[in-house]
Amino acid sequence: MKRFHYSFGKSHKGVGIELAPHRVNVVQLRKQRQGLKLDNLTTVPVPEGVFVNGKIIDPPTMAQLIQQAIAESKIKASHVATAVPGRDSIVRLISVPAELDDRELREMVLNHEAGLYLPYPREEADVDYQKLGYFVDEDGIEKVQILLVATRKEITDTYINTFEQAGLQIDVLEINIFALIRTIREQLRQYGPQEAAVLVNLEFDSTEIAIIVNGVPQFSRTVPLGMYQMQTALCRAMSLPVSREMELLYGMSIPATPMDAGKTGVTEINPGMAAMMRVLGELTDELRRSIDFYLNQSENLEVAQIMLAGSGGGLGQLDEFFTQRLSLPTSQIDPVVALSLQIDEEKYPPVTRPGLGIVLGLGMREV
Repeated sequence: MKRFHYSFGKSHKGVGIELAPHRVNVVQLRKQRQGLKLDNLTTVPVPEGVFVNGKIIDPPTMAQLIQQAIAESKIKASHVATAVPGRDSIVRLISVPAELDDRELREMVLNHEAGLYLPYPREEADVDYQKLGYFVDEDGIEKVQILLVATRKEITDTYINTFEQAGLQIDVLEINIFALIRTIREQLRQYGPQEAAVLVNLEFDSTEIAIIVNGVPQFSRTVPLGMYQMQTALCRAMSLPVSREMELLYGMSIPATPMDAGKTGVTEINPGMAAMMRVLGELTDELRRSIDFYLNQSENLEVAQIMLAGSGGGLGQLDEFFTQRLSLPTSQIDPVVALSLQIDEEKYPPVTRPGLGIVLGLGMREV
């Protein structure tokens, strides 16, 4: 018997909790006549050293922060949905013969196929899978396409133990990109089978790049560049103390036209902006590499849209910046609008809302 449903399980009605390097987000959604109602959304800041490089380093403190967020939200919950970062997870599309019965399929996927794709021993992984559909390959053999998902056991164990210390039981643990996809599912439906959407989840200390076709991630990678790196470059160039609060960045607009560092009047006026743009330039190069790598392996596929998510996805004019630099249409997602939710505009202004995509997707899982 598995300890919990990994990635694809159904759950009790409860709450969604997102753990991130700089905050814990708690949400409770409720079904109503036409859609969803936001019952509660609470954010608690996370101090430095608790959650680093996608890992919970200090479980007792994180458990206290989860308890604090639950207490502040006044939510009564014992079961929750949460998500692990994509950087420690493997997501693969595989195909196996369609004639296998469910037991044979399970044995083949979990024990044989999983071992082929994992960069670490099979016994060190928690693995799950989902059937996506049937097709006939070029040899005329009927196959079933499978979405295979795996995370290191040490990561999932840490999450389970941390939530247990907070007095909560995880009954859905998924990879954060799946929660994000759930939130923007309707927007993704407008793209055809030959059109890819590139989801750029710009978070506190990293950016996850995922290429989505037919609502399924086909490729993903994590780049160690995020809002904190941008803000650090900005503050150092301006001789300001570096802060974990992102108000400075949220108050800025990214110049959409390329700046040739050192040669324009703009950079001389504002060395902070020039330093921040260099980090953004690196991120753009990584994004371009990821897109080129995927397109080179995929026939007849084009990128239809870049979608910006995460706590940095709403930065002023960031969509125009990527549109100019990559010559690809780019938009900033607004999960609140996508799900037609009512929200406190003052507490969650538009610039911060792309950062709610994951926690709202977790909350949707629960209703």
